[in-house]
Amino acid sequence: MNQKKFRIGSRESALAVAQSELIIEEIKKILPEAETELVTMKTTGDRILDRPLDLVGGKGLFVKELDRALLNGQCDLTVHCVKDMPMETPGELPVVAYSEREDPRDVLVLRKGLAELPKRSVIGTSSRRRVMQAEKLFPEAEFKGIRGNILTRLQKLDAGEYDALILAAAGLKRLGLEERISRYFKVEEMIPAAGQGILAVQSRKELAGHPLFSRMDHLTARVYAEAERAFVKELDGGCSAPTAASAQMEDGKLKLTGLGWEPQTGTWITGSMTGRPEEAKALGVSLAEELRRRLQEETQMKRTLKEKRKNL
Repeated sequence: MNQKKFRIGSRESALAVAQSELIIEEIKKILPEAETELVTMKTTGDRILDRPLDLVGGKGLFVKELDRALLNGQCDLTVHCVKDMPMETPGELPVVAYSEREDPRDVLVLRKGLAELPKRSVIGTSSRRRVMQAEKLFPEAEFKGIRGNILTRLQKLDAGEYDALILAAAGLKRLGLEERISRYFKVEEMIPAAGQGILAVQSRKELAGHPLFSRMDHLTARVYAEAERAFVKELDGGCSAPTAASAQMEDGKLKLTGLGWEPQTGTWITGSMTGRPEEAKALGVSLAEELRRRLQEETQMKRTLKEKRKNL
């Protein structure tokens, strides 16, 4: 396969373009003679900003136009944040490479002029995953939804609509806005979205064997992505479910931390499990099964207590 020109499909936002440019830099390092062209487009998810994602179709709203552009030959590669991808990807559009992971943590960004978060603050986030975990950290805060790209959100913050935002560290760092970060949340405080900080490169099936992709692919990031996405998929946690997962290597072992949620009661729990990196997907499934079992036990216990109170 001797293709030397690659058209890279990307969303129009500043962050999406910055991320695509990182992939273009990787292509140029590996194939200095390669030609590249950035093809930007607005997705449905970028257009619908007045409603939460889970009410209008989920994460697929950010990728379906890019998938279509790949299939019809408008571009050869597309670049996505792994956390924004649906759990199921089309077989004809495989993920051919993962980028090295940027900082996966969530962070707190204060409004300009604030030295610390007020006690009864307004915190902007549209993520139920973030709200659930942040309520424990900031019990007196009000959480208010916010949509739009990072720059739009920061404008709303600094205009006084919010006292703080919860965002992904990776996006701020890739835009050169690291100085806006006021606090990094430890994984133990706020488990990130599955795949946060990792970029995925998709291509058409007939191009998947190009030697470029095996050289671009960051194997540790692939292991992390596979473990985290397997966990969320096993729990059926799409965009509307506040599941979370974070993997890291410790002494040659893969440690996966996850958050599971029971929709009927709103109960959520966290847990961790360690396994071999080459069994990343199986580790994700095993941790999901363990948390599901614990959630079922806790739900049953709550029902039993409720029945006992009724009979008193």
